[in-house]
Amino acid sequence: MRQAQDFGRVAVLFGGRSAERDVSLKSGAAVLAALQRSGVDAFGYDPADGGLVGLEALAPDRVFIALHGRGGEDGTLQGALELLGIPYTGSGVLASALGMDKQRTKQVWQAVGLPTPEAVMLDDDADWGEVVARLELPLIVKPVHEGSTLGISIVDDRNTLEAAYREAVRFDARVMAERYIRGEEYTVSLLGQRVLPAIRVEVPSGFYDYEAKYLSNDTRYHLPCGLDTEQEAALGELCRQAFEAVGGEGWGRVDVMRDAEGRFWLIEVNTSPGMTDHSLVPQSAAHAGIGFDELVLRILATTLERSRV
Repeated sequence: MRQAQDFGRVAVLFGGRSAERDVSLKSGAAVLAALQRSGVDAFGYDPADGGLVGLEALAPDRVFIALHGRGGEDGTLQGALELLGIPYTGSGVLASALGMDKQRTKQVWQAVGLPTPEAVMLDDDADWGEVVARLELPLIVKPVHEGSTLGISIVDDRNTLEAAYREAVRFDARVMAERYIRGEEYTVSLLGQRVLPAIRVEVPSGFYDYEAKYLSNDTRYHLPCGLDTEQEAALGELCRQAFEAVGGEGWGRVDVMRDAEGRFWLIEVNTSPGMTDHSLVPQSAAHAGIGFDELVLRILATTLERSRV
C-alpha cells in the first residue's frame, strides 16, 4: 500500500448537477471520511458550487471522482481534468462516455461478440406494436444516458409501452427498449486487474430500482453469490472482457442477468460506481478481505500507477 503523503492534496468530487446528485453526495462523504481517516490530505468539492475554475484554484494534486451520472461520469469531467493536467480515478474520456451511453456500450459488446440483450431505440413516432413484436413482452424501457435505474420501467402490457417511454423521456431525450431477461441478477466489481467476488442481488419486488438500491433494507445481497467455482469464474471473465471492451480502467462494475438456461447477459457497465452504505463494490471488496478504507486507498492509488497518453 502507498503512504498517505504519496497522494499529495486530494480533491474528492461529489454532488454535481445530475439526477444522481443525492447518491453522489453520500458516496463522496464516505470516500472523503475514509481518506481522512487514513491520513490523506483530502478535501471535498462540489462542482455545482464553483465549477472547474474553483477546482483549479484549489490546486489539487489528484482527484477522486465520486460523481455519478452526467457531468461527472460521462467523460466531460474526465476531459476537463485531462486539459488541466490533474490525475483522476476511474476510466478515461472514451470509456466514461461509452459507459454512460447504454446504446453504444451495447453496440461495442455486440461488435466483439459479447452477449447482451437486443434493444431498439424509441422516439415519438415509434410503432409500439412493432417494438413489442420484435422484443416480445415483457421488455424494459430505459433512458440511454441515465443511471441508478432512474426513468426505467418494466413493460408487461403493450398498452403501457408508450407511457413508459414518456416517463423515460423525462430524464433523457434518447430512450431505448430492451429485451427483458427473466432470471437472476448479478453484479461484478473490478479493481485494477482484479475481479472481485460476484454478488447476486435479490429484490422482493423483483425490480432492482432506485428505492431497492439506495433506500430499502429488504434488498438481499448474496455473497457468496451461489454459483459454483467454474460458473463464477466464467462470469468474472465475461465481465472483465466487457469492461475492457469499452476501455474501462482503474475500477468499475458490470451488471449481468442470468436466464433460465444459465446464460449470462451483459446489461450495463458502471465507470463511477456508488460508494454508499448500500453500494455493491464495497460489499464485494469486503468479502475479498478489503475493508472500505483500504478500498478507497487502492482506487486512489491507481492515479499513481498509470499515465494517460
